[in-house]
Amino acid sequence: MSPEIIKLLLQGIEETAIMVAVSTCIATAVGIPLGITLVTTSRGHILENAFINRVLGTVINIIRSIPFIILMVAIIPFTRIVAGTSIGTTAACVPLTIVAIPFLSRLVETSVRDVDYGLVEAAQSMGASPLQIIYKVLLPEALPTLINNITVLVVNLIGSSAMAGAIGGGGLGDIAIRYGYQRFRADVMLATIVILIIGVNLIQACGDFLSHKTNKK
Repeated sequence: MSPEIIKLLLQGIEETAIMVAVSTCIATAVGIPLGITLVTTSRGHILENAFINRVLGTVINIIRSIPFIILMVAIIPFTRIVAGTSIGTTAACVPLTIVAIPFLSRLVETSVRDVDYGLVEAAQSMGASPLQIIYKVLLPEALPTLINNITVLVVNLIGSSAMAGAIGGGGLGDIAIRYGYQRFRADVMLATIVILIIGVNLIQACGDFLSHKTNKK
């Protein structure tokens, strides 16, 4: 494999890492609060509000129902407004983030809902406010599974970033299509696949380690 291809692969790794990192950070900052809101505003919970719960759940379901490749094309005008362009790594971060937020919020909802409600009731009996219950009961108890959720999100975003590369998003997906598939370079295609496999396994291993370390049970 020529030095030019190696340099290209290194650039692809960097672009993919940027896309995944930016999307993950924003999705985590937005998706976790949304997931907690879905739980706490549900019937019988500490911030019960049927209207907010229904509207939020409907919006999340609508976004989640749209395949990523279609979403990416459909929001090109919005991507141009946010990123100033519709192609490249920066532009790809926009649809990746939009698809990641509802995905993570549903995972977080499941994790937080699994927390024993008896702990919430115990905190309420001691006079804890809803905010205190969220930060001192729900989040700490759900932390191991939240870490697993974020790990799943990152792995999914790596796959989505490869799809983004297929339509000008940059990264390893772009290299696999332009240099591997279109130029019939099996070595380039194989190299991108190996890099993605190694990356996913490293991320999964790190996520499993952190989840195990934070699991008090």
